[in-house]
Amino acid sequence: MSGRTPLMAANWKMHFTVDEAVALVEELNRGITRFDDREVVVAPPFTALAEVASALADSPIRLAGQNCHWESQGAYTGEISPPMLRHLGCDYVIVGHSERRQYFGETDESVNRKILALLEVDLGSIFCIGETLEERQAGKTLDVLAKQLRGGLEGLDEEQAGKLVLAYEPVWAIGTGHTASPEQAQEAHAFVRDNLAKRFNNAVANHMRILYGGSVKPDNVDELMAQPDIDGALVGGASLKAASFTRIVDFEE
Repeated sequence: MSGRTPLMAANWKMHFTVDEAVALVEELNRGITRFDDREVVVAPPFTALAEVASALADSPIRLAGQNCHWESQGAYTGEISPPMLRHLGCDYVIVGHSERRQYFGETDESVNRKILALLEVDLGSIFCIGETLEERQAGKTLDVLAKQLRGGLEGLDEEQAGKLVLAYEPVWAIGTGHTASPEQAQEAHAFVRDNLAKRFNNAVANHMRILYGGSVKPDNVDELMAQPDIDGALVGGASLKAASFTRIVDFEE
């Protein structure tokens, strides 16, 4: 056993009104019972964060934002700052998700600025990296992961790095129904952990949780979680139904 506590995170993306989000989290509160040896996180849309936080007041389920700006305040219409998310009760914020990179022009530099800003207010980052189908087919997967890690972790020291959660999400597997095989996922996770050891040290690398994201479902989560370097899941579509996400949380290694 690695000694790392598995983290199962639900990224609801642009789904659910406030009432729908509260109803789902109330179902999860009733359905999820395994919290002693794993951590559970939900990331609702910004509009539902306050009400979901209230619904989670007496629950072990933790709250995450789906994104943030790197400034604490300013003339940035439509943006949300780390202090705002902290005030709402968030423990984590997802940064660098491939959809943010693909559709909204986020770069390794902007992701790095967000990670540093979140550390300033003691919020954890779920820092996403991953290659496109074209990059995988060209044999560039490990080069892409190394570049994204180098850019995203620029300027962080060992103590700061120890507060992060990483998420490997092959872009070609997100929302497509295609999942990296357990062997493909493990290869990428092992590479990331080795990269962290070289960038920081073995203690940081062995401590940091690395999640897998990319069409995680009830029928593949057990096999994925059996891999030695996969420490949890960042779940999209399968987290939109209480029954499927509960089964994912209840994985068996």
